[in-house]
Amino acid sequence: MTNPIGIEVRVSFSVIAVVLTILAYIPYVRGVSAGKVQPHVFSWIIWGITTCIVFFAQLVSHGGIGTLPIAFSGVTTFLVAIFAYQRRGKINITKMDWFFFLLALSSLPFWFYFSSPLAAVIVLSLADTLGFIPTIRKGYGLPHSEPLGFYLAFLFRNTLAMLALAEWNFTNLLFPGSVGLTCLVFVLLVKFRQQQSLKSGSL
Repeated sequence: MTNPIGIEVRVSFSVIAVVLTILAYIPYVRGVSAGKVQPHVFSWIIWGITTCIVFFAQLVSHGGIGTLPIAFSGVTTFLVAIFAYQRRGKINITKMDWFFFLLALSSLPFWFYFSSPLAAVIVLSLADTLGFIPTIRKGYGLPHSEPLGFYLAFLFRNTLAMLALAEWNFTNLLFPGSVGLTCLVFVLLVKFRQQQSLKSGSL
């Protein structure tokens, strides 16, 4: 269905989402530079691939100005992966990590085979969610290694990006919606582990 929100408001949502992305990345990159944050490099590579392909799928599905935050995030994600690698971020890669990576790449054949961007977005949303597992694994074991505010910012960013889309359809909404939900689950899990860690330390 066509987004009932006016174009002026949607442009504002899209711009705010991009600005919020920048503001979220600044302290994150500073944390990586200082060695306080240790991102899982392979997760970020997977996220970069999935986000960029989803951007093109949303363009085909008439996402309009709402695709801008996704495009910006895809490029920035690759830059963070490169920076994290240079700063010796987590680079241990398991067989399961390779599975997530290949799953993300398989989205393009799905797109062409079914002649539908929705097929690719379904695969990409699954790959992106599964690709989050290395970071969830690291966050569970090292609950103080990830800034939760960063993921909360992206939850809010994805909400704004969805509101900015010109067309509300499954192709356009599935990816930002699943990413936002995954960020929320991750924040709740890590917060729980942090509280457990504090209780253990006080005993």
